[in-house]
Amino acid sequence: MNNNMEQLRKEYQEIPIPDELDSIVNQSIHKFSKERRRGRSSKYRWLAVSSAAAFMFIVAINVSPPVAKALSSIPGVDRIIQVLTFKEYVVDESKYNANIKVPSITNMENEQLQSGLNEKYMKESKALYEKFQAEISELKKQGGGHLGLDVGYEVKTDNDEILSIQRYVVEAVGSSSEELQFDTIDKKSQILITLPMLFKDDRYVRLISDNVKEQMQVQMKVDPNKIYWASEFQSIAKDQSFYINNDSKLVIAFNKYDVAPGYMGSVEFVIPTDVLKDVLINNQYIK
Repeated sequence: MNNNMEQLRKEYQEIPIPDELDSIVNQSIHKFSKERRRGRSSKYRWLAVSSAAAFMFIVAINVSPPVAKALSSIPGVDRIIQVLTFKEYVVDESKYNANIKVPSITNMENEQLQSGLNEKYMKESKALYEKFQAEISELKKQGGGHLGLDVGYEVKTDNDEILSIQRYVVEAVGSSSEELQFDTIDKKSQILITLPMLFKDDRYVRLISDNVKEQMQVQMKVDPNKIYWASEFQSIAKDQSFYINNDSKLVIAFNKYDVAPGYMGSVEFVIPTDVLKDVLINNQYIK
């Protein structure tokens, strides 16, 4: 434990401080001084100090994977650093804006899987950034325009058994598009879960497709503001985007425009386990 803490101290001291941090700190001190002169209670001051400490903690684990790794060995904090922002690409111009957050998985025993996923995230994010820069250059040659890109991630499930990470790409060129990708990991066996491996055979494709179509029709009857292209929808793909939620239910996901008009955005359908019970290999993941 002492060695871990010493390493953590060393990594923390070596963290590069963002340029804007001085400004944030100075603003906080100025605000604190004003509140103190107004006679605010010691409780407020305690909260201010706590908030600053929390901010520095978040900065530490988000800008330094070694710090995250050191923290992960301390009992009680491993869960909060399963996924962190490893790198961020930012473009902030008057007509061109991009924010690309690159996730990084830490503390996996299966280092090959961990490094493979993290390498994939980095390569995809870098490619999106380079593509965005090329599009800006081309637009400027043509007289200019507007371009936006928002790339990030969300941890959909994080419990003792499952880690599900959603990555999204939202591109805005006049109208906007949204593409989702998911990775679902068995945290105990340290393997990546695919949709086909959950089932005995391909019957799951038809069972899930029929249920999704049924849910579309029910939702449209209940809520006239919801519209799906239910009559055109035929089937999910064998490797359809999915994740397993905290209730151990299978969730099927579609990109924007896949099965509904753009205003509906990306959509998800929770599949009742009863629908799948005859084709599931077992109930290890889906219950």
